[in-house]
Amino acid sequence: MENYNKIALDTPDLLSMLKQRGLQVTDEQEALRTLSSVSYFRIACYFRPMEIDKQTHEFRKGATLDQALALYKFDTTLRDMVFGATRQIEVALRSRVNHHFSRSHTPFWFTQVDMATDGHLFAEHLSSVDRELHRSKEEFIKEHFDRYDRPSFPPAWKTLETVSFGTLSKLYQNFYDKANKKSVAEDFGLPQHEFLNSWMESLTSLRNFCAHHSRIWNRRYAVKPQMPRTLAGHKWLTDFSFPPDKIYPQLCCIAYLLNAIDAQNTFSKDLKRLLKKYPSVDAAAMGFPKGWKKEPLWK
Repeated sequence: MENYNKIALDTPDLLSMLKQRGLQVTDEQEALRTLSSVSYFRIACYFRPMEIDKQTHEFRKGATLDQALALYKFDTTLRDMVFGATRQIEVALRSRVNHHFSRSHTPFWFTQVDMATDGHLFAEHLSSVDRELHRSKEEFIKEHFDRYDRPSFPPAWKTLETVSFGTLSKLYQNFYDKANKKSVAEDFGLPQHEFLNSWMESLTSLRNFCAHHSRIWNRRYAVKPQMPRTLAGHKWLTDFSFPPDKIYPQLCCIAYLLNAIDAQNTFSKDLKRLLKKYPSVDAAAMGFPKGWKKEPLWK
């Protein structure tokens, strides 16, 4: 171990360092503008595929700044697509959880420990609900508390509109009523709630990367969705040769869920269009198998 003793570089010196390492720059003024508005370490991960030495960060012959920026722009657009798609899935999940759980139980089922499979997790989740509820600026929440002071929470159809995707999915996972959990899953074309549990956990993690503007393009994901070999609800996959820790299986889950929510959605078309716009992007680095476009899900 050693002390960190590097100093901050201004933008021209940073560009000079990259050129010394072998990076080709065609438009220096544009490069300076880019490096001034996007930090080096946000772009650095897009340099990695072009490096021949991961210690010295020297570039292979022919490596250009334009290639790195193309990857950056691709990843930014993909991140926006995924974030928008998970938002649509989140809204639909709220609706279905509220519909099934609140009609079968009390409007305050999420506050009752006997409705949970794990009491310790229940306490953690309710604490999260309380924090998120009281951070909310929604008018309908203010109006509720102006009029009612008992119980301490508004009913589920109001409260759950204020919680995060992660908290919502945790409430669903810890709810004891398997019949209603299965009904929610079936609304999304999934035969069992375990699959929806897994997909929501995976997509919550992916959405967090998107929300923090982190790279999603060729990341390895610790939280991986279960991939059933057959699904009767909607068109699915036949080839499961892809790596489970890349983004491709998560994109498959997103596409499937969106098809269940809105048959007219354009996610599949938009993804194909994006990959066509950036032909230099290696789809295999994201886990896409050969011939993925021929899969029933993506047709």
